[in-house]
Amino acid sequence: MSKATPIEHIRNVGVMAHIDAGKTTVTERILFFTGKRHKLGEVHDGEAKMDWMIQEQERGITITSAATTTYWRDHRINVIDTPGHVDFTAEVERSLRVLDGTVALFCAVGGVQPQAETVWRQADKYGVPRIAFINKMDRTGADFERVVEEIRQELGANAVPVVIPIGAEGDFRGIVDLIDMKAIYYDDAAAGAAVREESIPEDLLPQARAAAALMFERVSEQDIHLMEKFIEGVAPERDEMVSAIRRATIEGRFIPVLCGAAFKNKGVRRLLDAIVDFLPSPVDLPPVIGVGSEADQELIRHPRIDAPLAALAFKIQSDRHMGKLTYVRVYSGVLENGAQIYNSSVGKPQRVGRLFEMHANDREPLDVLRAGEVGAVVGLAETLTGHTLCSPNHRIVLESIEFPAPVIGVAVRAESRDDRDKLSHALHRLAEEDPTFVVRANQETSEVIISGMGELHLEIIVDRLRREFGVGVISDRPQVAYRETILAPVDHEYKHVKQTGGRGQYAHMVFRIEPTAPGSGFQFEDTVTGGRITREYLAAIQRGIVEEMAAGPYAGFPMVDILVTVEDGSMHEVDSSEQAFRTCGRMGFREACRAAGLELLEPLMNVEVTAPEEYTGPITGNLCSKRGRIVGMESRANAVILRAMVPLAEMFGYASEVRSLTSGRGTFTMQFEHYETVPYSIAEQIVEDRRAAGKK
Repeated sequence: MSKATPIEHIRNVGVMAHIDAGKTTVTERILFFTGKRHKLGEVHDGEAKMDWMIQEQERGITITSAATTTYWRDHRINVIDTPGHVDFTAEVERSLRVLDGTVALFCAVGGVQPQAETVWRQADKYGVPRIAFINKMDRTGADFERVVEEIRQELGANAVPVVIPIGAEGDFRGIVDLIDMKAIYYDDAAAGAAVREESIPEDLLPQARAAAALMFERVSEQDIHLMEKFIEGVAPERDEMVSAIRRATIEGRFIPVLCGAAFKNKGVRRLLDAIVDFLPSPVDLPPVIGVGSEADQELIRHPRIDAPLAALAFKIQSDRHMGKLTYVRVYSGVLENGAQIYNSSVGKPQRVGRLFEMHANDREPLDVLRAGEVGAVVGLAETLTGHTLCSPNHRIVLESIEFPAPVIGVAVRAESRDDRDKLSHALHRLAEEDPTFVVRANQETSEVIISGMGELHLEIIVDRLRREFGVGVISDRPQVAYRETILAPVDHEYKHVKQTGGRGQYAHMVFRIEPTAPGSGFQFEDTVTGGRITREYLAAIQRGIVEEMAAGPYAGFPMVDILVTVEDGSMHEVDSSEQAFRTCGRMGFREACRAAGLELLEPLMNVEVTAPEEYTGPITGNLCSKRGRIVGMESRANAVILRAMVPLAEMFGYASEVRSLTSGRGTFTMQFEHYETVPYSIAEQIVEDRRAAGKK
């Protein structure tokens, strides 16, 4: 049973960054220095505690966000280590939704890389305070000042160093703490465990004083009391400086920047101090807001244990021994073992089986989870990611978590009859875990289509089906998640009349369909007056249209970015029904779409290739041959970085192409940008291939 920690001493923090910036290594060092682990686990050895999945250990990457709890300076720190690969962006999204603060990690050589920018924007979206840690200061090409400037310029952040490095690359020996104005050296022989505090060396003193003056100036801009001292030339007290930095950081107006080399154990303890000093506790942030039983009834839950229970399920994990583990963040009240609670998202009562404090895939039993804490629950069968758990007598629905739609699919089928039922069960479990993993049956081909965020995502899913669930499964080549939309606005009228002996069917509507901005999805409006169509029949029309949009009339792909406005219509007092209007909506919409003209849309990917300069020509030519558009190019540390927009359909197997083109020296990242029109000749071929596949 865990000891009760005052809520002011709780820190719920994440570690986020671009792939290979060292997130898991930093988290491992945090566990080591706080005494949670007595042996260091390395990512490259497959022994990192936070990379517990076998696929993570084999590939040396983080796939699923892992949570752990540790203690530093009498503070409880709940740490979530998130993936850096764009295919697993949902793990970052759901973690940021429940975190109070985050450590944004940057590579001292790579600087602000694409996925680092993506997760930074995600943190902006949720208003999560953050501190920056520039890692890998011991690497060749490390440049602290350049990365700080990139954070300012590319992310628009008020990034201000609170430490500066002593040396760099192979000569990186320690840091200067600008708040205490002292030099901290790390003893290499003791694997960074031994620390020496000394006076700042003479040759570094002018730089340290200038950096400390800049820090004082930038902090004083955010604090009236310090501004007076700054104008008067009076040095602030240490506590005043720390408090001012903390306030500005929590309000998102200031980003303290630290540095180190986590692999060599340098700078991690100073990072832990910064987490405690600068990042917020649950009480430092605004109370959580939800809605009551009435949609417009706003409810507030303060982070207190004597308030009614309000918690958010942010992650589902399948465990072969425990069954279904539901990770929750408790915002108010307490969650107790055996308690009867209410899932307000689906309107069902739930009983808490057991509670656990998580340490990656290990767990420690708890009696209670209090306001501000993160833990896992067993026994919540009806609960999924984004669901709200609350007291049955004080119901509230918290804002859920939005996830990006999948952009790539692959057909899978069981190897044998015995595997068929196992496959269905395993896919259901995996879809529960991962909101960006979608399963649907293809009625035309009798196959199951699984969709995800990228090739690696689906590769991991198929691997897990085989290893974790023991399912013999065959997968085909990945398929692109195309979409359909209309070309022009159309005014249309449709009357559904059917007379079959008994009661007939009658529904009539006059409506307009028009294309909307990319990414706007489906919108439904009505301007019907005089009760010519009732509310329930308008809702039936909308349901019919939504059903029809699931498989568009052009090639059977889902439809997007359409506004439908119902303007008029009529009903029959005997023959009209919800079913009649639903059919009217479906058939009328299909007719109108054909009249408006249709086009196919495909996912366009933002691709960034990094390679030595001599390979610029071959890479550029290769990207252009894939219908790609080069949108940027820059040189950095003897390498060139090429940015291009390329259709996803052309990018399958690109990892091996890059290796071949650059003799193994090039790398690339790829993330979804937006949907764009497919050229007509290619679209026609896609439609033809799809129809041919349906006839087999």
